[in-house]
This record gives sequence, structure tokens and C-alpha cells, in this order.
Amino acid sequence: MLVRIITGAVAIGVFVPVCIFSDTIVFPIVIGLMCLIGVYEMAKCLGFHKKYAITVPMYLIALALPILRHDLLFKDNSTYFGLAIVLLFGMLIYILAYVMFKKNTVKISEILTLYAMFVYVVGCFTAMVIVRYTDANLAKGAQTVNGVYIYLLAFIGAWVCDTFAYFTGRFFGKHKLIPEISPKKTIEGSIGGIVFTVGSFALYTFIVNSCFQQSLSYVKVCIIGFVLSIISQIGDLVASSVKRQYNLKDYGNLFPGHGGVLDRFDSVMLTAPTLVIMNLVLGYFNV
Repeated sequence: MLVRIITGAVAIGVFVPVCIFSDTIVFPIVIGLMCLIGVYEMAKCLGFHKKYAITVPMYLIALALPILRHDLLFKDNSTYFGLAIVLLFGMLIYILAYVMFKKNTVKISEILTLYAMFVYVVGCFTAMVIVRYTDANLAKGAQTVNGVYIYLLAFIGAWVCDTFAYFTGRFFGKHKLIPEISPKKTIEGSIGGIVFTVGSFALYTFIVNSCFQQSLSYVKVCIIGFVLSIISQIGDLVASSVKRQYNLKDYGNLFPGHGGVLDRFDSVMLTAPTLVIMNLVLGYFNV
């Protein structure tokens, strides 16, 4: 437990400055590095990390896509999305050609599983940068809110839910949630995580409105908190399910006591793309 606390404190000490300088190239570079490490961890989990002809192009795309979304390079999402589709589709063609020329020495099911998880990891980490550089109408009236106040919701939603689900489950948990995937998670813990997440989003709204002269809508933000608290738990369970199927305790050891990037960011990885979908696709922020 002491190792986990020390690692968490150090991680916060690094994360806070990255957030402070999120309007610079620092933020997308850090996210790009995390994305690259995450893809490596997933490739290692699936047994492909030493097949460099496949993984090296994936590592390059994983590093590049978050960085390329910085405002200095792309001012709008539509052009960037076009580039992302070209790169991801090109990677698909490449690995299928690889399988063909290897004359079935690599199973198509395994290579497609790798590709699916590659897209999952890259898409989720890249969404963190997309949210940061996309404004949203999440305020009362027609005021547009800068993405700097929105992207933090992805991290707050995941980590608050994870923390309070743990403590609520530890003190009040009696009914197992999905013991086949995560034996320690309980229904009571899950509910506690949702409740505290919604409460933290209300507090975040108060702080932003009071200290930064914004006018975020309490109702909209709290609804987002409710959605993200559920989504973050799904992301956590998905990561646990993959580890269980491949007999892994942790994806890596970058964070002592916490595991690798995918262990630490498993619950965050689905919250960021959920924010992108709610904003850009469903238009929720504009209601």
C-alpha cells in the first residue's frame, strides 16, 4: 500500500504540471508517449511485441496521432479525423498484407485481435487530446467553454469513481459485481463510485464557475458525471477481462504498485472518447 501511495503522489506531481501546460505541445507529447507505451503493453500481452515488422509501424502511429492533434498542426477536427482514418486503414492493409506474405504462419484471428486492441488504445488516448483542443457549448445559454475545462472531466470521472468505488466496496461491499472478471469489485462499490463521481462533478462545476468566471451547467455536467462513472467502470472491467484471458497480473511495471500504463489508465481510456462522442457526434453539449 505504501508503494502505491508513493507512486500515486509522484504521478500526481508529474500530471499536474502537464495539465498546467496543456495549451502547449507538452500535453500531446506526454499523451503520445503514454499511448506508445500502452500499445507496447498490449502487443506484449498478445505475444506480438517481438514481431517488429508489425509493431514498429503501430508504435509510430501511436506516438504521432495524439501529437498531430495539437492546435499548431490542425485547427479543426474534420481534417485531423481524415488523416487518422488514412493512417489506421493503412495499418490494417499493411498487417493483412503481412499475413498474406507470411503464408499463414501468423493466424488472421490473432493479427486482427492485435489490430482491434491497437485501435482501441490509440483511439482512447488520442481522444484525450481531441477533447482538450475542442471547445464545447456546455454552459448556460450560448457561451462556448474552452476545452481546457472539459478534458479534465475524463480524468476526474475515472479516477474519482475508481477511488471511491474501492473504498465504498471495502467498507460496505457485500454483493459481488462480476467475480469472474474482478473478484474484489462489488455492486455497493460500483454505486458508491457513481454517487461520488456525480458529487465531484458538481464540486468541479462550482470551482470552475466561481474561480474562472465560467457558467457551466450543473445539470449537464452532473449527467456527464453519471455517464462517465459507468463508462469508466466498463473500461476497468474490459482491461481486467483481457488480463485474465491472457493470465496477466499487470500489463507492465512503469508505475510501481499500480502496474503499467494500461493498468493505470484503464478506466480513463473510455471516458475521453465518450466525451468526444457526446460532444461531436451526439451534440449533447449543444442542447
